[in-house]
Amino acid sequence: MGVKVSVVMPVSNPGLSNDAFGASVRSVLEQSLPPEEYEVIFADDGSTDGTRRRLDAIAGQRDNVRVLHLDYTGSPARGRNVGLSVARGEYVYLMGQYDRLEPHALERMYDRAVETDADVLIGRLADQGPPPAAFARDRDRADVLRDHLLALPTAHKLFSRDFLETCQLRFTDRPLSEQAFVTRAYLAAKVIAVLAGEICCHTGPAEEEAPDAEALFDGLNAIFDVVDAHTEPGAQRERIQAHWYRTLGLRRLSGARFLAAGPDERMVLFSFLRRFTLDRFPAALDAHLPAHLRARTALLRQDRLDALVALAEASRGTRLSAELRELRWDRGVLLLDLSVEVLRADGTPLWLRQRGDRLLWTPPPRVEGLLDGLLDDEGADMTDAVRRARIEVCVRHAETGVIHILPVTCSVGRSGLGDATRGGQVRVWVSGQARLDAGAAALGRPLPAGLWEIHVRMRGMPAGRTRLARPDLPMSCAGALAGEPKRLVVPCWSERGELGVCVEPKSFPESIALVSSRATVARQEGHVFVVVPVPYVPPSGGPPTELVLREQDGRGRSMVVPALVEPGIPGKVAGQLVARVPVSRIGGDDCLGPGAWRPALRVDQKDVDLLFGLAVRRGGQVRVLPAGAAPRAPSLLRRIAVRLRDRR
Repeated sequence: MGVKVSVVMPVSNPGLSNDAFGASVRSVLEQSLPPEEYEVIFADDGSTDGTRRRLDAIAGQRDNVRVLHLDYTGSPARGRNVGLSVARGEYVYLMGQYDRLEPHALERMYDRAVETDADVLIGRLADQGPPPAAFARDRDRADVLRDHLLALPTAHKLFSRDFLETCQLRFTDRPLSEQAFVTRAYLAAKVIAVLAGEICCHTGPAEEEAPDAEALFDGLNAIFDVVDAHTEPGAQRERIQAHWYRTLGLRRLSGARFLAAGPDERMVLFSFLRRFTLDRFPAALDAHLPAHLRARTALLRQDRLDALVALAEASRGTRLSAELRELRWDRGVLLLDLSVEVLRADGTPLWLRQRGDRLLWTPPPRVEGLLDGLLDDEGADMTDAVRRARIEVCVRHAETGVIHILPVTCSVGRSGLGDATRGGQVRVWVSGQARLDAGAAALGRPLPAGLWEIHVRMRGMPAGRTRLARPDLPMSCAGALAGEPKRLVVPCWSERGELGVCVEPKSFPESIALVSSRATVARQEGHVFVVVPVPYVPPSGGPPTELVLREQDGRGRSMVVPALVEPGIPGKVAGQLVARVPVSRIGGDDCLGPGAWRPALRVDQKDVDLLFGLAVRRGGQVRVLPAGAAPRAPSLLRRIAVRLRDRR
């Protein structure tokens, strides 16, 4: 049987001690396909760090590994091209030196490509961001626009070698060659399939730096040339060109990097993008841009760099605000009721102007006058964008970075100020309910054990993503047994007050530590009662537990007191751990004194730190401190009391 898949990996000085490169190499050598059914081609770009000898040693032991020794170019393009030229597989998979394949990736992608007769197969990718909409489900015949394939511009794909040779597809030695290559492949392919049901490749950091202004100009022109050559005039061509113009060009005209650049650097970037806009992006294509980006395009055409910088300054800090309204369990599924909206940098809502039945974008107040006459009502219209706005909620594994999307039901809400017929203002938000089923959230399979962060973003509105902050109102942190087989799942809050979910906490005290930032205290007759939520109390009541309190100043004393665990109602009401701690105004060996104290739980002589602290004042008052809060320096009276105590 011949070679089914050729893996081509350009390599350039990754470093012999680089863990990411080592993991990448191991991942391609440990595939489920038999070695005789796939090959690995390392195209070394003149490495000088010992990588060549390492790869040659691997090739000497494995018949399915080849190493191409190339002269240094500084670009992966030549390595990819040479690798494609010598590849023998029916299909070719392109990856970077810091990417990592799942063990069954090549086998699953090859089988799916043969089944669908695909020219291009896109296996699910995992990186540090939410999965693109293209991975919503498996697709036998994906469409470039309908299925959002342009959001996957990198070469991490399985290509039919016959398709590549027939189309003579190769990477050019110029900026943005990867995007141009992928765009041409998308437009030339008869069948593009998507394998979304399982992760195939974990992508590493980008290996090419952002091009400078002139290179960006050349690269954008090359991509537009590809689109012109492989599409007919019409909506498809315009939407593809608008996508690349927006993502590669207009985004460079805002953000911290643009504002941090010097005046000369900004002027050069502005000049090249203005020239490109005038040459290749006529005003008719503005309809395919969101309203706030139409404003940037208008400023480019009007040669208004000053106003563009002012707009970027005024827009800096625009952010997403996500409010958690309710958190509850429903038959083993955790329900999150959310409200999400866009806020200006000063914390005020993003108000839209209403004109009849249309909603119009309004620039930040500080630059509103600079944009007078540049955008008419049609150019500022956001009605459709508001109608399509929706919430996207995902869970991200804190250690591996793997991300999964949760099902969400959404609705758009509005409230207005002023007379709509006279240009009244409208505030817009999106409400939704996310469902976290730990038994099926990982592409239909159970979530792996560990801590999962909750991330939120809004589609259709100009904002990024955010975390769910802990609300001021009391919020249940009861855990529940979910999935099959039953596993403990605990909603919890980070030290910064951000919502997460822990699947299978390591131990009983670890489960309490996860929610311990919700601790409270109550003073009574020379004692303080420390109350910590317990997300789940097993039928046995749990092991004997003690509360350990360590002094953060003074002599660094510690004290241990027994703790009582009271059960709650699983999935509805959290239990609680209560410890009765003596308190004194001047302190002592067997009581809390003035200062800062850090608590921990002790079970079987093992301590687990809790996510809060205690501050004791001179009058004996006790309050809870957030985790990480720095204790104050001891007062003069406190230092004197410590000295007297030490002398006694």
